[in-house]
Amino acid sequence: MSDTDTIHLDVRGLQPPEPLERVLDALDWLAPGKRLLMLIDREPLPLYRILDRNGYRYRATMHDTGTVTVEITLAN
Repeated sequence: MSDTDTIHLDVRGLQPPEPLERVLDALDWLAPGKRLLMLIDREPLPLYRILDRNGYRYRATMHDTGTVTVEITLAN
């Protein structure tokens, strides 16, 4: 997947609920073959339930810095 197929969203430092609101808005732009890559400074547990209910796949990676990268794609 090329970088042009990726929506980058950096919500580190934002206070809840703004990170969740921003990622939900960005999901409106996510089409098949595209992915959303979100950087956040805490694990977005409520987001995982929303993604599961709405047919998205995701993979979260916790980094030593405390940043979490969440990669979101549409399920096939």
